Amino acid sequence: MTRARGHIQPWIALAGLIGMAVLPLDAADPSLRLTGLGLPGLAVLALVALAIVAAIRMSRSVAAAVLLALAAHGGAALAIDLLPRLAGHAGSGFWMLVGTSWLLAWALVTELTEWPVRKGIGGFLLSLVIPLLFGAWLLILWQIVVVVFQVPFVLIPPPSAIGARIASSLPILAADFNQTFLKAVIAGYAIGCGSGFLVAILVDRVSFLKRGLLPIGNLVSALPIVGVAPIMVMWFGFDWPSKAAVVVVSTFFPMLVNTVVGLSASQPISRDLMRTYAASYWQTLFKLRLPEALPFIFNALKINSTLALIAAIVAEFFGTPIVGMGFRISTEVGRMNIDMVWAEIAVAALAGSAFYGVVALIERAATFWHPSFRT
Repeated sequence: MTRARGHIQPWIALAGLIGMAVLPLDAADPSLRLTGLGLPGLAVLALVALAIVAAIRMSRSVAAAVLLALAAHGGAALAIDLLPRLAGHAGSGFWMLVGTSWLLAWALVTELTEWPVRKGIGGFLLSLVIPLLFGAWLLILWQIVVVVFQVPFVLIPPPSAIGARIASSLPILAADFNQTFLKAVIAGYAIGCGSGFLVAILVDRVSFLKRGLLPIGNLVSALPIVGVAPIMVMWFGFDWPSKAAVVVVSTFFPMLVNTVVGLSASQPISRDLMRTYAASYWQTLFKLRLPEALPFIFNALKINSTLALIAAIVAEFFGTPIVGMGFRISTEVGRMNIDMVWAEIAVAALAGSAFYGVVALIERAATFWHPSFRT
């Protein structure tokens, strides 16, 4: 069944190959066809034909994957190169080129997902390639649709404009990253998660705190950031400590609740065994209950890794020095510099994803014994 699903895209792409060869690229100039572009057009046609044959005849092979990658991205590169000439009047041949290239990329992803799972660096690289292909094609289709349909720049700029803005504004983006992420997020994350963990140990040790503090914790965790941020700015000033305080409030209770739940996750029979050994509370905590609680603790750390960045950026909307991701987004929106806004969003997304990835790697190293990582 899986094999049949993987073969449907090349057959549809075969019809697309015929369409991109005979239909006009430009609706305003019907004489412009792919075959009339010379070597680039003929090369793309040849690559697409070879990739289709390879996908049908040599499924699950390296040769088929290489040809699919070359044909899909060669066609995408040619379509992007034609964009300045076809903006506002792209013909059916152009859309056949885009659609066929996308189908071959889809077939490529299908091929890669059907390859057997490998351990080591090969499996790690393969797990990275598939999401990277998804992300690359999202950007390709975004660029083509925005340019061809001439979407207003203030609504959504093309990725090429955002990339150019990132390249030309590296000092500003670096200063904002330093102010928001390296100062406010890291400090607030460490204090919030660390204090949440220690209070969870205290709650576990003192039973009345579990009944009294946890309900209040659930209430405080439901407070909106937009309500807490102005108060923290009044308490701690306009610089990064007030943003770190908002991050502490946002990350404290997820860590507290997850750690308390995790400390209760050990099996009663295991706790009984520790009692038969005359183990003290702290011996039982460090040798049994904390290791059992690690998956819950790392869940909180991963949730907080993205929550902290969101909290810091939102907090900067309510007062900050003239630097920071939230400050830049709020001011550049007012100036209609939307490409700068998207550049800040891209940096925030990359920073948040990298932070999450680092925590996930540490989790993998610390909880390798857990059943979820042994498959």
